[in-house]
Amino acid sequence: VQLVESGGGLVRAGGSLRLSCAASGTIFSINTMGWYRQAPGKQRELVARITSGGRTNYAGSVEGRFTISRDNAKNTVYLQMNSLKPEDTAIYYCNAVNLLTGGGSWGQGTQVTVSS
Repeated sequence: VQLVESGGGLVRAGGSLRLSCAASGTIFSINTMGWYRQAPGKQRELVARITSGGRTNYAGSVEGRFTISRDNAKNTVYLQMNSLKPEDTAIYYCNAVNLLTGGGSWGQGTQVTVSS
């Protein structure tokens, strides 16, 4: 399974970014897809997750500002990030969990930097 993230960058506080994660080598529709992030000196944490059926859950710190979605026809999951804050600065990683095998995969990460 290969996961390739894109869409990171530098943005001012209050701005928006949309991350994309393109998957290959798997039947995309049977994977739970997630976005995680890791800030310097901190542990990797879940940001948002979407099941194969479209059910979503979010970290409390991003609820109401971030939206995760998926397009099974394009094998892609998105993370729309609005009202960004400096504390959102981190490397954002895409994750896939295969519902049949339980196996997980990670992307290489994309840097998001929010300036104050």
